[in-house]
Order: sequence, then structure tokens, then C-alpha cells
Amino acid sequence: MSHHDLESKTQERKELYSYQKRDISAIFDRMDEVEPNYHLLYQLPTGGGKTVIFSEIVRRYLEYHNKKVMVLTHRIELCKQTSRMLDGFGVKNKIINSKIKDLPDQNEYSCFVAMVETLKNRLNDEKLEIENIGLVIIDEAHYNSFRKLFSFFKNSFILGVTATPLSSNIKLPMYENYKELIVGDPINKLIENGYLAKANTYSYDVGLQSLKVGINGDYTVKSSDELYSQLDMQSKLLHAYEEKSKGKKTLIFNNGIHTSLYVLDTFTEAGYTIRHLDNTTSPEERKDILRWFKHTPDAILTSVGILTTGFDEPTVETIIINRATKSLTLYFQMIGRGSRLLPNKKEFSIIDLGNNAARFGLWDAPVDWQHIFKSPEYYLDNLREDAEIEMHFKYELPLEIRELFKNSSVLDFDIEEAFKIAIRKNFRPKVVIEESIDQHAVMCVENSEDLNEAKKLAKYLEDSAAYRVKIFCRCLSNSTKNYRDWLLEEYKKNLQIAIGKKFRERLFSMAD
Repeated sequence: MSHHDLESKTQERKELYSYQKRDISAIFDRMDEVEPNYHLLYQLPTGGGKTVIFSEIVRRYLEYHNKKVMVLTHRIELCKQTSRMLDGFGVKNKIINSKIKDLPDQNEYSCFVAMVETLKNRLNDEKLEIENIGLVIIDEAHYNSFRKLFSFFKNSFILGVTATPLSSNIKLPMYENYKELIVGDPINKLIENGYLAKANTYSYDVGLQSLKVGINGDYTVKSSDELYSQLDMQSKLLHAYEEKSKGKKTLIFNNGIHTSLYVLDTFTEAGYTIRHLDNTTSPEERKDILRWFKHTPDAILTSVGILTTGFDEPTVETIIINRATKSLTLYFQMIGRGSRLLPNKKEFSIIDLGNNAARFGLWDAPVDWQHIFKSPEYYLDNLREDAEIEMHFKYELPLEIRELFKNSSVLDFDIEEAFKIAIRKNFRPKVVIEESIDQHAVMCVENSEDLNEAKKLAKYLEDSAAYRVKIFCRCLSNSTKNYRDWLLEEYKKNLQIAIGKKFRERLFSMAD
């Protein structure tokens, strides 16, 4: 898509849609009914046009009130984007950045846009005095840094805007700062009405037991790097890309820089066009990378924590979440980067490599935001744990391993069903493991020319064996981790013995 087409799309979005007009009216109706220093929160999904909505709110507010507006953001990129959008609505505004020490010209402006940290420092130092602010709009209101400024605007109406009304810090719930929540149209309705692209989600099971949770409530970068930098995880990522996104413009989100650099090497060695971006990338190089990403149809961009907000590239066709997160906000932010609709883009793909869809639900599934706003602790306490999610994993032999056993007509073995049969017949439970080992041994012998080759093939069945042992131990109900570890080692040892026995049986039968 050409740059001109993208610009036209941006201009087109300034035309208010019916749901945007409805929500703006609802917000103004509430402003008319409550006290002037009321705190109101507004939720709308990423891609629904929150900046457009609050820019129109600013324009209309200034038209009917003899007061000024302050718009607060948490990143400099958002400041610039917001300022440009306000310009498009005819609102003369001034950005308060690190270069602004005072405001001798503040009477020339009716609206100011500021980063929260910059404004806090100026106000605390008493180097800046902003007068007659009647409305404060807080973009990405779920971030807690904005709390620092509330005391400076005690007489102003506060309007928080967010896609996810769930505080980034559970100890500081949003209901403590906002008296009520107005909820906009849900994702599935925006898709149905042609405002967002439809998502096709592909989830790949990932064992997350090695991940650790940090003080912020999310998985630590260190433990994520250790897991996602492993060769099998890199192979799983590459396989998922080639299976579901090959040739499409793809954005990959990682939790650590080391992981992203491994991704860069893995895809480069596989012959794909890919670049890496993180918060240490210089502004010049970042502009160059994003320009390349925009204009390269099959571009792959691997990134770390820098493109979740303030980044809008509608031509993205696939989002790969190459990480696990316990943050509902981050989950929606990452996916939202691919949800923009274009004339030639009605759908996009989500590749989930962190069990995130199992934890939070599908991106377009209904969410009770009022409940989350009022009872965030209850919501977070009832999120599915990793162990519960992984309990329902069903292991399938990867295609490349299936190819090694192409002579076998039976590749699967239902441990749970075999266990039920054994109990019904009053057999000892261990017979199930023996039957599983026997079936694995048959696979190895059927697909090899000699005993040595058959025993080597058993190595490719270790993940399958581990899965079967896990399911067997779950059927037992009271097994310990030490028992599971011992049983898996016994499984591997007895599989080698069974292969030798079956190979000898094959030789004897051939001799006969």
C-alpha cells in the first residue's frame, strides 16, 4: 500500500463514526450531570479511535467552556501523535516537553499536551503554572504514573481513556481514582460493523513451568529469556511462522532483548528478511527500521517492549506473541497492533506462543469491563494458572518427526482411555505404561533397517514419552514430581530394552 493511501486512511478516520458520536454524547451528558471535578473513565478497544474521540471532546469542550484543556500521555511519541490529531481538529495546542521551562505564551493556547513526568517535574519545581484548566484528559489511563498529578488538578474534570480499565498495579486499583466507567463497543461488535479486522488465532502449546513471576506481577525477563532462547522454542517459533505467516508482514513481540536477538539470528539463518528493535535502538535507526517495515511487504520485525503503544502500522498482517504475559492490558495492546482495517485487509493472524489465549480468552471474546473495573482483585485471582492450562495440552508429533515414522499406521496412544480400561479390568495401572512403551517400540522398529537406527529413533520420541508419563501420573492423582521424573527415566530405559526385544523378534520371524 502506498504512503498516499495510508495518509488518506488517516484523514478518513477523522470522520466520526456513529459509535464514536454516541460515546462522545454520553461523556458530555455525564459531565453536565456531575460536579466539575468529577473523575470519569472511558473504555474503547485499541483501534476504535480513542484519540479521535478525545480530540473531538477537546474541540467541543473549548467551544462551550471558557476554560483550558490538558492532555496527559506517558510517552513522547504519544505526545506528538496527540498534538497532530488535535491540529487536525482545529485545536491550537502546545506540547510541554523537556525543553519547556515556563509558559509566557500560555494565553495563546487553549490546550496543552504533556508527558506526565515532565509536567510533574515542572509543577513540583514551581517553575510552571498553568491556569484555568477545566478538563484533564489522560491517555492510556491504566498506567499509575498519572496519579502523581491529580493533586495539581483538584478542581478539574478528569477523563481517563483506556482500552483496558485494569490498573498496571493491582495495589492501586482504578476505582480509587475514577468514580465510574463508560464502556464503548466491544471488539466483536467493531469487527462485525466493519471497524476492525477479524483475527484468526493459532495457539501453540508451550510449557511455562520454568517461568518466574516478578514483583510487578508479570513473568521476569530473565526467566523468559532462558525459556524462549532455547533451541526448541526458536524452532517452534520458526515452524509457526512458516506454517501460518510465511510471506506476510509480521510483528513479533518478545519479553527480553536476548530472545529477540536469537529470533533475529534464527530467521536470518533461515533466509528471511528480518530486523530487530528495542529501547536501546537509536532514534535514527528506529525511524529507518520502521520505514523499512512499512514499505517491505514480507518484512519481519522482532521487538521488545517498544511497539505496544504509540505505534500504528495498519499493514501488519500477523502478530506473533513470542512470550507469555499475565498482563491483560499488554495482551490487548500487542494484538491491537494488527487489528487495523484497510480496504485490502479484512483479517489478520495471531500466533500465540505463550498460552495467552488460554489464560485471557480470545482477543475478540466478550469481556465484562465493568466487573473488572469494580473487582480487579477477583478477576486477577481467577485467571487460569499455567499448571491448569498445561494440564489440558495434547501433545502431537511435529510434522518433521512424523515423517521419520511414516511406515507406522498408528502414531498415537490414548493414555487416559487405556487407564480407564485397565481399572475396569482390575489390571495394575503400570500396564498402561508398558502398553505405551510397546507401541513406541513398534514405531521405532517399523521405521529402521537395523537395531542401532531403531534405538536412535527413540530419541525423537522423548517429548511424546514425557507427555504420556505426565498424563499417566495425572490419572494416578497422587503422584509426586520425583516419581514422575523416575518414571520417565524408567520409560526411556525400558523403551530401549523393548526395541531390542522387538528387533530380535523381527529377525527371528524373517529367518523362519
